Amino acid sequence: MQLPPLLRHAIDDALEGVALADLAAASDALSRRYRGEVHDGRWHLADERAALAYLAARLPATYAAVRATFAAVAGVRPDFAPVTALDAGAGPGTALWAAADCWSGLADVLLIEGSDAIRAWGERLAAAAGPARIVWRAGDLGRGIDDCGPRDLVTLAYVLGEIAPERRGAVVDRLWQLTGDVMVVVEPGTPAGWQRIVAARAQLMAAGAAILAPCPHAAPCPLATPDWCHFAARVARSRRHREVKNADVPWEDEKFIYLAAARTPGKAVVSRVIAPPRMASGRVMLKLCRSDGSADERLVTRREGAAFKAARRTDWGGEFGF
Repeated sequence: MQLPPLLRHAIDDALEGVALADLAAASDALSRRYRGEVHDGRWHLADERAALAYLAARLPATYAAVRATFAAVAGVRPDFAPVTALDAGAGPGTALWAAADCWSGLADVLLIEGSDAIRAWGERLAAAAGPARIVWRAGDLGRGIDDCGPRDLVTLAYVLGEIAPERRGAVVDRLWQLTGDVMVVVEPGTPAGWQRIVAARAQLMAAGAAILAPCPHAAPCPLATPDWCHFAARVARSRRHREVKNADVPWEDEKFIYLAAARTPGKAVVSRVIAPPRMASGRVMLKLCRSDGSADERLVTRREGAAFKAARRTDWGGEFGF
């Protein structure tokens, strides 16, 4: 997956003249905070160096995960055409760009972000994003969200882990109140991120939400630790992205987990592939989460004809109808 050209060029311009050593050091510090899920009262993106490091090292992967999530929503709700959106904990507006790329009719977007540094960069980048009306608002989600009226699409991407555990439930509840149709939550594809998604899923279902994706059912999650559900999105790395991460490979796989809930149910899905397919000559092994609430592995062989062809075309995270 590629970043939209306008976004890629805007990031390149933002990083022009910034010392590589400074970006690399700030990126490493930022990664340690994210991995450690630090809650010390400070924003992860508290200053200019951290904000620029995020643009260089994290925004592309975050974009890929959010864009893949929106593609899954579009797959089960092809009728969904949001005009208004709210992005809570917006960072530099990554979800805005992904939503505008997925739904061309998006016209009115409100973005809430507490960090002055990353919000300032988000405002600069968003000037070329597409929607006619883009409004930025300072705000700490953990302290509540002011009334802003319902929005067709509400997103909370890579934010739950930054909120103190005792406040997460209130944030999810408030955002669901502001959701006109679809709410999307995205988290890192770690066991801890999956647990946060499982908790949000149970909370939203209790509030009457229909689960669109990735789950093809409304039963409790069939997985148990040490297993967990997550997916991967591949994003192309720019030259500066590779330099900041001291990487030679021209792409990066972002592991993530997501939840899409809605007030209007989507199409029924027979099963979803929840691990990388394992292929051999004449056979494909798929790990599936099924519509009956179970999860297991399914061996599909060449003798099954259409099912085998479908299995060979199905990616991790895709639907499987057999």
